[in-house]
Amino acid sequence: MSYYTLLDSPVGKLRLTSDGQALTGLDMLNAEDDLNPGKDWIEKDDLELFQSTKKQLKEYFAGKRRDFDLPCFMEGTEFSRRVWKELTRIPYGTTISYGELARRLGNDKASRAVGLANGRNPIGIIVPCHRVIGANGTLTGYGGGLERKRMLLDLEQRNDNQTKS
Repeated sequence: MSYYTLLDSPVGKLRLTSDGQALTGLDMLNAEDDLNPGKDWIEKDDLELFQSTKKQLKEYFAGKRRDFDLPCFMEGTEFSRRVWKELTRIPYGTTISYGELARRLGNDKASRAVGLANGRNPIGIIVPCHRVIGANGTLTGYGGGLERKRMLLDLEQRNDNQTKS
């Protein structure tokens, strides 16, 4: 079975999806998006995994959580899964370039492939693809939109600075 639930957040409406055992998606919706991911999907707000995910996301947005502890299943190529795993190692409140991410994966010439895999990340925020930026420090591509990427980075910077003060 495939389940979904919705969550209002500071970056807009989020749709969480699950196979019942693990989180399989976090989509940032726009006003024109259909809230239901498809005809075979069941809205299940009371799924324990969704309750835990919503709680952790609310803590993240409140500046009280830096890492997530959730079962996730991300379907993709072996390379994509390696990229997504490496994304989870980028510390809260920091950014790295696509080139640096490629270097961390052992191939400094793979920054374009890293960018493509980053863009296919099915579980945004929790797997923090928003922490990857252009080599010159500019914000580049983000499935949720650059405004949301800026909001997430600003949130983390602000909370990181408060923790250090």
